[in-house]
Amino acid sequence: MWHGNYMFLLENLIQKDFKVRYRNMSLGVLWSLLNPLVTMAALTFVFTKMFTNPQPNYPAFVLCGLVPFNFFTMAWATGTSSLLDNAMLIKRVPIPREIVPIASVLGNCLHLIIQIALLLSFTLAFGKGINRYWFWLPVIWVLEIVLVSGLALISSAINVYVRDTRYIVESINVVLFWLVPVVYSFEVIPMKYHQIYEFNPLAAIVFALRKILLEAQAPATSTLVQLAVSSVVTLGFGLLLFSRLKTRFYDYL
Repeated sequence: MWHGNYMFLLENLIQKDFKVRYRNMSLGVLWSLLNPLVTMAALTFVFTKMFTNPQPNYPAFVLCGLVPFNFFTMAWATGTSSLLDNAMLIKRVPIPREIVPIASVLGNCLHLIIQIALLLSFTLAFGKGINRYWFWLPVIWVLEIVLVSGLALISSAINVYVRDTRYIVESINVVLFWLVPVVYSFEVIPMKYHQIYEFNPLAAIVFALRKILLEAQAPATSTLVQLAVSSVVTLGFGLLLFSRLKTRFYDYL
């Protein structure tokens, strides 16, 4: 019953997050398709028409970066502000506070599923058929959800005390667009910066997706290990920090 009650609460928080986000929007969930399509079209024009030596299959190539990046930034941003957005619920109902930022992250998974379908459609449209390495895709997406959940726990807890945290997260996400290989390949990165990218879990997700979908190869073992370790450690640290900071949430919410 205890677990059932919290699962019911988690489901309702996810539904609330989804409904609030698309309230009064005429296109509703279609924005989950339009946003990456418009961005992909703009980037494809710039990097195939304005620059020489364009990347082959560039629309599918850039979607391999855009889809995980979009989910990462949106889920982290909404997770950061989730405690303040649900302050009245937290103060009135004795629930595990951890559920709130995690529900916010999971609430973005519907958009992720829609954009994954878009990514796979473009991959097939460019003649990249289904291969045996596709079984790695669910693993990679789950690890990204774990990673973002950990970050959301950390930033949402800090945001209760330091209200500038949400703006710091937004600024980091802007910078990450250029530090993660969304619009360019790993091969163009100077050798002296390779280690920076190798320790970037979001970059690891992009590399893994391109290996699987565009090259029909298994992602490097080191990439998967690094991604798994980063995700689990981030979630563990997030839970630990959150548990230490949540004792005084009531006074600041």
